[in-house]
Amino acid sequence: MKSIDQLAVNTIRILAAEGVQKANSGHPGMPMGMADVAYILWAKYLKFNPEKPDWINRDRFVLSAGHGSMLLYSLLHLSHFDVTMDDLKSFRQLNSRTPGHPEYGCLPGVETTTGPLGQGFANAVGMSIASKMMKAKFDDNNNLFGEHFVYAICGDGDLMEGISSEAASIAGHLGLGNIIFFYDDNKITIDGSTDLAFTEDVQKRFDAYGWHTIKIDGHNHGEIKKAIELGQAEKGRPTLILARTTIGYGSPNKSNTSGVHGSPLGKDELQKTKENLGWKYTEEFFIPDEVKGVFSNRINDLEEKYNSWCKNFDLWKEKNPEKATLLTKFLSKEIPENILEKIYDDNLLKENATRSHSGLVMQKIAAEIPCFVGGSADLNPSTNTFLKNSNAIQKNSFEGSNIHFGIREHAMGGILNGISLYGGFIPFGSTFLVFSDYMRPSIRLAALSKLQVIYVFTHDSIFLGEDGPTHQPIEHLAALRTIPNLKVIRPADGFETALAWADALKNKTGPTAIILSRQKLKTISIVEKGLITIPAAIEVYKSENEKGKLVILASGSEVYPAVEAAKILSTDYSVKVVSVLSLNALNINENYLSKFIPADAKCVVVEAAVSMGWGDVVRNELMRIDLNDFGKSAPAEVLAEYYGFTAKKIAAKIKNWLK
Repeated sequence: MKSIDQLAVNTIRILAAEGVQKANSGHPGMPMGMADVAYILWAKYLKFNPEKPDWINRDRFVLSAGHGSMLLYSLLHLSHFDVTMDDLKSFRQLNSRTPGHPEYGCLPGVETTTGPLGQGFANAVGMSIASKMMKAKFDDNNNLFGEHFVYAICGDGDLMEGISSEAASIAGHLGLGNIIFFYDDNKITIDGSTDLAFTEDVQKRFDAYGWHTIKIDGHNHGEIKKAIELGQAEKGRPTLILARTTIGYGSPNKSNTSGVHGSPLGKDELQKTKENLGWKYTEEFFIPDEVKGVFSNRINDLEEKYNSWCKNFDLWKEKNPEKATLLTKFLSKEIPENILEKIYDDNLLKENATRSHSGLVMQKIAAEIPCFVGGSADLNPSTNTFLKNSNAIQKNSFEGSNIHFGIREHAMGGILNGISLYGGFIPFGSTFLVFSDYMRPSIRLAALSKLQVIYVFTHDSIFLGEDGPTHQPIEHLAALRTIPNLKVIRPADGFETALAWADALKNKTGPTAIILSRQKLKTISIVEKGLITIPAAIEVYKSENEKGKLVILASGSEVYPAVEAAKILSTDYSVKVVSVLSLNALNINENYLSKFIPADAKCVVVEAAVSMGWGDVVRNELMRIDLNDFGKSAPAEVLAEYYGFTAKKIAAKIKNWLK
């Protein structure tokens, strides 16, 4: 090992430890243990341009073990990204650019938000899938697109989480040969030794997934280099490099202990660590000139490679003007201004399940927007989400727009985030609403990261019927609505379904969940195809009676019986029915809400679910016709009668309340 390489590695160790110490909070152990691996990767193999951090053909680096964020921040600073020494010194402080776990959008070079373990692993698999799809759509055997690697560092915690098992399984199935993951095999978790709960043979497990596995000493630079090069040469399988490391490497009293995982070394131990590593500098957050030179030389080499790529890219654009135009549309995720008119179909006015209406709309979207890709968790026949004029991707064949995720909802959520983060695609994923719980951590991170991901959740209430309470969502609408920046839309008929899709396609600042019925619904909408701004709610019925003011608010399958109930009540009351497509969107603007609800009106909410959240939006006197218990196994019409969601029973309950 060259002395300059060792000095650079120790610089990374000390920067990470000092950042945690200054914050008096954080995780020094992993950065100190993985500094050798990270240095070799970043200084000798990783392809990037700090001046163009969104360069499409860069390698992606994902720190799935996001608690070790000071490792990533130190590398970004050393590698000339817009990450200052002041950023490192303000680690974990209010409104700093260096939060405790990496957050997408805070710093250039942070490819994804990580910290919840296993998420980065799945994101990286999504990035790999996206790169293969991009290459299949645009590459002319000139290695301009998708010719890059997706590197990641994951730890014991990542590999214990179920999402990583699901994601590793699909990565092996698809033969994602541009994945090279380092497993920080340090044998330590917060509780102590991994032997307390994790004694499986990880290498055999990943061999069984169809991965290429390599065991190395994670502090031996020669072995690290050889493993990376073997991974790069392995075209048909993802690679897992099991790097045996020492957590907190260099700390004389805390290395190889759980005490160095999530606590600062302490001033005395930090000083002893510097002495133990032969660190002769007294200034804090110091970078030796020799180390600066190593990274400057690397950046110069990478700049030459980037400039060469740009020249070839310009030639490609001249030879392929149509593809070049299409690529621009992909990268901007261009949506036609009149998208609602383009996806509208008169068949949407027929009585049908909104999942069926959605399937019709999706075929039209696929014809208009080629960057629209996705799939379901083995439920295409039920969710109607297969894009019929395209193939499904498979190993060595990534030309299609459909993805078979298998029965892996959690991995699907994380992979969708990775596809969105990669750029150029608008991804969707589908399952039954009740199984959105399996995806919730990934949905939350999509919302936090402001990613355009679309969730198609069907079988949205007890009215899915005979499958019974295990499959009947009760609390899921309320639970999804509580996630900040997630738009939840529950359409009542075909036209509202088209509205939901148009809104989701235009929503580039966060994810959208479209909630759809299994059973057929009658049409209630007045069609307005020229809409530019998609409404959060639509007035669908109003009686002419001047007696007392009553507003019935409902969503989805409950809108039609609410209208019929209003007709029964209209002889005695002035009744308005509002179809609330998106409750959380309606909550944003009180002035908008006042259009539908007069200040002196009494309100009724009709929704076959937990009604939590409605009271935060509707401040008038409020009655709730809802569900606060699990459903039963029976036909939909029987359940409607039993639980009181027929027009007659809704009207009777309201009359009784108004007495």
